Amino acid sequence: MTEKAFIVILQYINIIMGITKSEIFTEKQNQLAQLAKALAHPARIAIIEHLLKINTCICGDLVSVIGLAQPTISQHLKELKKIGIIQGQVEGTSVCYCINTEKWKEISLAFETFFSKDTNPPSCC
Repeated sequence: MTEKAFIVILQYINIIMGITKSEIFTEKQNQLAQLAKALAHPARIAIIEHLLKINTCICGDLVSVIGLAQPTISQHLKELKKIGIIQGQVEGTSVCYCINTEKWKEISLAFETFFSKDTNPPSCC
């Protein structure tokens, strides 16, 4: 069974079993949840922090910086690229990655807007 077929089967099971009910939430809620999910791994945070720290594209090996195997790093880069927070360009046999500054601002604003909502202490607590 191919990976693509497996993913389709899992998505079908999710629909049948009602595991995800994303259609009952707003597009904005779904987008914020997808962003949070993509960022919810310490390796991805470490990759982003490293790219922000060096403030340039990295064409070298992230394995030595992050301390994970190359296939694992590649999977994390794929997830970050999927939400657009990083961008990559093929240069010869290597891929160079950097922060997508426009998407960074957009994601920052989305979380800032979400977390800046006023909260009033509930009377029950």
